[in-house]
Amino acid sequence: MDHTYWHKQLAGKPLFPDLEWSRPQTRHTAGKLLIVGGNLHGFAAPAEAYQIATKAGAGSIRVVLPDSLQKTVGTFLEQAFFVPSTRSGSLAKSALAELLEQTAWADGLLLTGELGRNSETAVLLESLMQKTTSAVVLTQDAVDYFYAQPATILERERTVIVGSLSQLQQLASKAKHPEPLRFQMDLLQLVAWLHAFTTHYPCAVIVQHLGYVFVAHDGRVSTTPHTEEIWRLKTAAKASVWLIQHPSKPFEALTTALV
Repeated sequence: MDHTYWHKQLAGKPLFPDLEWSRPQTRHTAGKLLIVGGNLHGFAAPAEAYQIATKAGAGSIRVVLPDSLQKTVGTFLEQAFFVPSTRSGSLAKSALAELLEQTAWADGLLLTGELGRNSETAVLLESLMQKTTSAVVLTQDAVDYFYAQPATILERERTVIVGSLSQLQQLASKAKHPEPLRFQMDLLQLVAWLHAFTTHYPCAVIVQHLGYVFVAHDGRVSTTPHTEEIWRLKTAAKASVWLIQHPSKPFEALTTALV
C-alpha cells in the first residue's frame, strides 16, 4: 500500500529544517498573534498561551478577554483588550465587531478555550469563524462549541483544530463523515483515516494518540513521538506562532512546531 503521504518526524529532529533557518530574524517581521479566551471564572488558558507564544518567538501579541475579567486581570496581563461579556461572564455576541477589528490587525487568531458554557458565546464564535479571513487555531473547549455546526470549522480553510481524539471523533460523527474514527485504530489505520479526512476537508488537524502527535493537512500526515499528558494548549500556542511565520507552508510549519 502506498503511504507516501505519511511523514515521520523524530523527537528533537525537525523534518523540515529549512523552516528553522528561514524564521524571521526581527520582532517586526515575526508575526502578529491574537489570543482569545477566558471567562469570569478562568483566564489561565489565554495567560499561559501568551507566555508560550512569546517564548516561541511571536513578534506581537494581543490578548482579548471578556470585560468581566477587567478588574481581575487588567493590572498584570500585558496587551490585554476587553470586550463585552454576558451576565455569566463569558464572551458576548455583541463583542463581534471588536473581535473582527482585532483579527484584522493580526496575522492569526488562537482560540484558547476556557470560554465557559454559554449560548451567546456559541453564536459569537460561529459568526467570528464565518466572517474573519485570518488563520485560526482552536483548542480545548473552543473546539466543543462547534459540535452543533461542525462544517463551520471543518470546511473552513486556514483553520487548525488542536483537539483530543474524542473531540475529533465528535466532530467527524456530527459531520456524518463516512468512516468512523475509533479509539481502537492502530498507528497505520489512524494515519490512513487522517489522510482521508483532511483530503475531504480543508482544515488542518493536530491530535495525540498512541504516543505520537499527528499533524494532518491536505491529505498529508506527520507523526512525532510525544507523550505529555497536558499538551493541547502548549501545542496550539506554538503551532499558532509557526503558522503565522510560514503561512504558505501550513503542514510543514505545524509539524516543525512540535520540535
